[in-house]
Amino acid sequence: MKLLKEFKDPDFKENSNIKLREASRAVLFDENGLVPILFVASGKFHKLPGGGIDKGETKENALLREALEEVGAKIEIKSEVGKIIEYRSDKNIHWGFDMKQISYCYLGKILSKGKPQFTEKEMIEEFELVWMTLDKAIETFENDKPTNVEGRFILDRDLTFLKEARKMIK
Repeated sequence: MKLLKEFKDPDFKENSNIKLREASRAVLFDENGLVPILFVASGKFHKLPGGGIDKGETKENALLREALEEVGAKIEIKSEVGKIIEYRSDKNIHWGFDMKQISYCYLGKILSKGKPQFTEKEMIEEFELVWMTLDKAIETFENDKPTNVEGRFILDRDLTFLKEARKMIK
């Protein structure tokens, strides 16, 4: 998968306490050309559907699961958008470790819609599913002002994925 970008937290230190996290994300389209986007009210930013790849799970299966959980949708993966590598410092994420995260992004088609099944953490962070055109999603992300470091990483990452998806479909 094509590497689109690398982001490095200035406080990230190459040390032995680095956790690798891999995640699958998607730019999905419904029958009306609308894209599902998650608004994270607690951090005042938007993000693409997707999340961590569980042990023994493929990137594609993780994405199918995440789309069902966060969008309530069964999807068909159409193509690869690219990957982004993030290096985040524990100083800013407060997880007890520095993290290297590799996010794999795909283009997909929504086959059927249901209701999202947000996790407890997602409910605490006040996730809300919204639908918009791809161009409106890009504009929305460009105007977001996240209130935390994690939100800024997510914004940069997912805006890059959205812009790459737009290039691919034009």
